[in-house]
This record gives sequence, C-alpha cells and structure tokens, in this order.
Amino acid sequence: MIKVEAVVLRDRVETVIDAVEEETGHVGVTVVEAIGHGRQRGVTHEYRGRVFESRFLPKALLTFIVDDGLAPAVVSAVADAAQSGNQSGDGLVWTSRVANVTHNRTGRRLEEADVR
Repeated sequence: MIKVEAVVLRDRVETVIDAVEEETGHVGVTVVEAIGHGRQRGVTHEYRGRVFESRFLPKALLTFIVDDGLAPAVVSAVADAAQSGNQSGDGLVWTSRVANVTHNRTGRRLEEADVR
C-alpha cells in the first residue's frame, strides 16, 4: 500500500478530490487544514495604509491510501488538479510506503477488503 500526501491551496481541495475520483475511481481521502509556506515565504497585505506580512498561508493536507499500482495515477491527478496558474504556492505531492493498514470497524486488513 502507498500513502499519497499532498499539500494544496484550500480553494483547490474539492477540485483535487474530484479529479482523483474521476481519473482513478479512488474515493477515500482525509483532509486536514494546515498553514505553511514554501519559497514564496508568505505574502504582504495592505490594510488602511499599513502593510502586514503573513508568513504562513492557508493550505490543506490531503492523504490517500491506495494500492501500489494506483499511486502514480493519483499523484498525476493531484498534481494536475492542484495547479492554480500562479507562479508559486501550489503545494507538493509525495508518496511513502505503508504497512498493516487495518479497518477499525472490522479489524480486516485493507488489502483483504472487497471494497476499497
């Protein structure tokens, strides 16, 4: 099993999830609200003549647990759907191997389940 994690802009969350479902058929996802910055190191705002710097930007962390063979398609779908057209700040997507994924309700391993 592979864990695909992605940091995306909050307003792209639904677009990314829909793209993954449409392109791969995978429907399970965990979404966590997050803040952070990359190379752009935040943004500056002007309010009533004063300049404010926001070091951290609102993001979302998406986590998908998928079969090994499905991971490249999920990564591709996320990367394509997360693009906002801005020069930077669209986030990252990465994978890592996971073991012993078990359903809490049934106690069955995910690899043994009929429906994923």
